[in-house]
Amino acid sequence: MKKAVVCGAGGFIGSHLVTRLRREGYWVRGVDLKFPEYSATSAHDFIRGDLRDPLICREVFDQPFDQVYQLAADMGGAGYVFTGLNDADIMHNSSLINLNVLEACQRRNLGHIFYSSSACMYPEHNQLDPSNPNCAEESAYPADPDSEYGWEKLFSERIYLAFGRNYGMQVRIARFHNIFGPDGTWTGGKEKAPAAICRKVAEAADGGTIEIWGDGEQTRSFLYIDECLEGVRRLMDSDWTGPVNIGSEEMVTINQLAKMAMTIAGKTLSLKHIPGPLGVRGRNSDNRLIRQKLNWAPSQPLEEGLARTYAWIAGQVAEPQR
Repeated sequence: MKKAVVCGAGGFIGSHLVTRLRREGYWVRGVDLKFPEYSATSAHDFIRGDLRDPLICREVFDQPFDQVYQLAADMGGAGYVFTGLNDADIMHNSSLINLNVLEACQRRNLGHIFYSSSACMYPEHNQLDPSNPNCAEESAYPADPDSEYGWEKLFSERIYLAFGRNYGMQVRIARFHNIFGPDGTWTGGKEKAPAAICRKVAEAADGGTIEIWGDGEQTRSFLYIDECLEGVRRLMDSDWTGPVNIGSEEMVTINQLAKMAMTIAGKTLSLKHIPGPLGVRGRNSDNRLIRQKLNWAPSQPLEEGLARTYAWIAGQVAEPQR
C-alpha cells in the first residue's frame, strides 16, 4: 500500500484530498493544527501539531512516504488577506511551514512533493481590466502581487523549485483559483466569496437585501473541489513540475455570482454595495498550459458546484434552529 502525507489535512481542500487518496487505496497521514471542522477525518493517522515547529515536522516525516501534499498555510478570504492586518502572520507562518516541511522531507529523502500555490501571486498590473485579466503561467514575472499573501506564495514556489533542482526532489506546483465546495469555511471572516454569498443568501428572507463589497463588477472564476483534486492528482502522476493553473475559465462578476446563488435558492433579493477589501479587479484561470501538459482541464459549470455548496451551507445556517 502506498503512503501519503497531507499537510493541512484539517482544512477544506486538505480534508477532501485525504478522502480522495483513501479512495484510491493510499494509507494517509494527516497533519494540521486542527481536525476538520465539519466532518471526521478520513486519515488513517492524524497528527494534531504545528508545522512551524521543526520537531513536529520530524515527527510527521518519521518514515518513508511515497507522496507528500503540502497545503498548510495561514490564509483566508478577502476579509482576511486584503485588510493588511494579518500580513506579518501570513508571511511568517506560511514561509516557516514550507521551510520546515521541505527540510524534513529532504532529511528523510522524501522526493515526491506537491505544493499548493495560489493565483494571488500573479501581478496586479495584469489584472486591472475585469474583462481581460492575464493569468497565463508565464505572466508571473516581473512579479507584482497585490498582497503579502501573494508574495509569500511566489517566494515559496521558488523554494520548492530550488529544492527540486538542488536535491533531486520531484516537485509539483499548482496555482489554485478560488476553490469552493461543501465542508469549507462559511462564516467567521476567513470564508471566500462563494461561501460568503451562499451564507448571505441563505440567511436572507425572500425580498430582502444582501451586502456585496465594492461595486460587484470585479471578476473571478471559481473551481469546485472535486475538479481541483482531479487536477492535483493528475499533476502528481505526471512528469510536469509546473507551476500550472488549476482553476475554471468560467469567469463571472461577483454580482453574477450572487444572482446565481439567488436563483438556486429561489429567492429575489436586492444587492447593497458597500466598501470592503476587494483584491484585484479581475482574475480568471488560463488553462492552455494544463491542457497541453495533462491533456485535461476543469469543465464543470459553476452553477452545478454552487448548487451543491448552497445546499450544504443552507443546512449549516438552519442547524441552530433545529
